[in-house]
Amino acid sequence: MSTQITTEQVKELRDATGISVMQCKRALEEAEGDMNKALAILKKTSSDIALKKGGREIKAGSVSIKTSGKKAVLVSLGCETDFVAKNEDFVGLLNKLTDMALADGIEKMKAGAKDLIDPIIQKTGENIQLGEAYEVNGDVLGSYLHNGKIGVVVSLAGGNTEVAKDIAMHIAAMKPEYISAEEITADIRNTMMEIFQKEVAGINKPEEIKKKMLDGKMATYFKEKTLADQAFIKDGEITIGQLLGKNKATIKEVKRYSI
Repeated sequence: MSTQITTEQVKELRDATGISVMQCKRALEEAEGDMNKALAILKKTSSDIALKKGGREIKAGSVSIKTSGKKAVLVSLGCETDFVAKNEDFVGLLNKLTDMALADGIEKMKAGAKDLIDPIIQKTGENIQLGEAYEVNGDVLGSYLHNGKIGVVVSLAGGNTEVAKDIAMHIAAMKPEYISAEEITADIRNTMMEIFQKEVAGINKPEEIKKKMLDGKMATYFKEKTLADQAFIKDGEITIGQLLGKNKATIKEVKRYSI
């Protein structure tokens, strides 16, 4: 009597190896549902790279940013360890991919990425995958990279590149979720209201005090999450909104990525 193989078993084996669904199903059938035996079967019948590298978890990597004129690109590349993220071949690969994205566009870079990545997988012995890639355009661009792990690009209308770079650095450190209060929808506010209502519900205070506490929690939460309301990290006396106003600038676009 043949063992019934479930889709969950197939998915687990596929997630672990990166091998095709049909190959995983056949291996599990041959192994009568034994995961270790199925892995051994796949090891004999599949390519070492797909089995040993393709299924490994990406835990490290680097971010690169390059700018030319009115265009900036941010490209991330993932690997398994920080050791490889600092490897000369890996760094060279990321630089080449970023140059391609800047010169030819993100889509063309993505199309040619595999041919460049595969040889470096062979050399380093680690799973390497192209991560997120963004293009940002504008008259005033500023960017900030923190240890190759956090990258931010800011496009401004007005202002100057120094202001744009300062704001990029601020965003890297403070991780705002919204650019301005206008981005905070009614649904978001209602969700947070429900959370904070539960927090104050059990407090033994008059209802008017609870209302003030609730309003205070809401105001504090969104002030901390909204870029325009955050205190500028280089000068805590002014907000980012005031910094923008002082420089007659507005934010057009922001891209932030962290490994």
